[in-house]
Order: sequence, then C-alpha cells, then structure tokens
Amino acid sequence: MRLCNRHTPLVMVALLSLVPFLGFGGSQNTSPDECVKTAHLQIYSNAVFVEEAGDVVGYELVFQERNRKSAKALLYVYEGVPNEDGISVSGQISGTKLTMAGNWVQHLIEEPSKREIVETRPVEVSGTLDSNRFRGTIKISGLATSVTLKRVGHIWMCRR
Repeated sequence: MRLCNRHTPLVMVALLSLVPFLGFGGSQNTSPDECVKTAHLQIYSNAVFVEEAGDVVGYELVFQERNRKSAKALLYVYEGVPNEDGISVSGQISGTKLTMAGNWVQHLIEEPSKREIVETRPVEVSGTLDSNRFRGTIKISGLATSVTLKRVGHIWMCRR
C-alpha cells in the first residue's frame, strides 16, 4: 500500500531517523500568507537542506500564543516534504519547562485505489525553553527524537 498526501507528493513519517527518502528539490511553494502569518512569531528551528539528497530535514516550533503558564504553537516536521500547515500543539509552561501535546491529522490517498485514509498521530513536545533555544523531545506516535531548536527569524519554507 502506498499513501500520498492530498496536497503534496508522497508523504510518510520516518521517525526512527531523519534520513529523508523523498525529493523536495529545494522548491519553496509556501504561500506568502503563511510567511506573513509566521513572520512576527517566536520561531525555533533545526531545519536544514541536505543538498546531496535534495531534502529538508528537521523541526520547527512556532509559538502562536505564549505566556507564563501556557503556550499554543505549530510544529512543522520536515522529512523530505514539509507538512506545510503545521501541527497544532498546546500545553503548559512552568518556569523554563514546556509540555505540549496535539494530534497530527493526515489526509492520505491510498494508491492505486485512490481511497482516502485519515491517520491521526499523537504528538508530544517537552523540554526547556528560553529566549534563544528549545531543548527537549518531540514524540510522534510514541517515537521520540531529542532536539535542540535555535531561535530564528522565519520558518524554513519562507527563507529567501
């Protein structure tokens, strides 16, 4: 069975390693609205373009709301082809400790039958957050990845 995202080429989650298996080709087809929407927000990233493979790998955490007790953010997962909408996560902040959770809902198309499949994957983000970086764990469907995300000025898809 081959699954394809309705809005992008073939998308599969390979969480055990961030070794990409899909060509992204370096094209940036993010709408200008997405760039404007995230430009003024706090963004933490470790996303990089792997030229040899032509893929983007890493994560970005974009805070939509954040105060001393709670946070709401979008998590972008880059594994060859980015999830352009971001995964909505929310949770608690206690000092520098951050704990958030959400669900990654993917609308996939089964090939060759063209049958739509909806997959929901639980997502957890936990670690320490300061003005320069986030250090912690991103867990998707129970598979955890340790990350260090640095503060950046824009999401990777909006770099020029």
